[in-house]
Amino acid sequence: MNFSNDEILLASLVGGKVAEQIPRFQVIQNELSKRVLPPIPFLPNKNEIEIEELTVGLSEAILNRRNEPLPKEKQFFPLSVKRRNTNDPFYTLPYEPMINISGNNKIVKRSVAKAKNLIGTIKEHWSQDDYSINIVGTLFGEMQNGSAQEAFPREGFEALRDYCTHPAGLEVQCEPLQLLGINNIVVESFDFPFTKGENVQAYAMSAVSDFSPEFLLEIED
Repeated sequence: MNFSNDEILLASLVGGKVAEQIPRFQVIQNELSKRVLPPIPFLPNKNEIEIEELTVGLSEAILNRRNEPLPKEKQFFPLSVKRRNTNDPFYTLPYEPMINISGNNKIVKRSVAKAKNLIGTIKEHWSQDDYSINIVGTLFGEMQNGSAQEAFPREGFEALRDYCTHPAGLEVQCEPLQLLGINNIVVESFDFPFTKGENVQAYAMSAVSDFSPEFLLEIED
């Protein structure tokens, strides 16, 4: 997986559980050491100041540049959500999140008597389990510094909170999800961890796919 310089530094800024949930987080750490911190000869006292100034400068540049939400048509895989059983319009997350999807099959294993040279169990493919969906992203306020009302991304925070706590689940529009037939999800847990920066708030959502009950097979007596 390739990461841009912005994504690498952003991962280091948000820290905590959010960064740890990014696939191949070690790759980010490696890239951070190669790209963010330049190869400077080892001079303990001087280098500590230069590296600190460089990191702070890059952090401020990225935070300032990301203050403006990225339009849906300019996002690579935009994620739009809508509360199910409502007439609300779809809400596109203003800053494209990272989405990790995993699935597994329910396998029934049976141990039966077999020939001596045959080992293992008999596998019966019982059914496919729900997809697990992890959504990791960041919200940015309009100002980098100021009061909580001015700097903190309050509007985006409240919107995301309302979607995460909606009891009927969410309708979703996102290309990778729709390629797997996922149009509805249920949020199992969500996290708003401490995030560095007055105008920055990271978030993480753990959800599962939710398919229509119409897909269930009727069993005749």
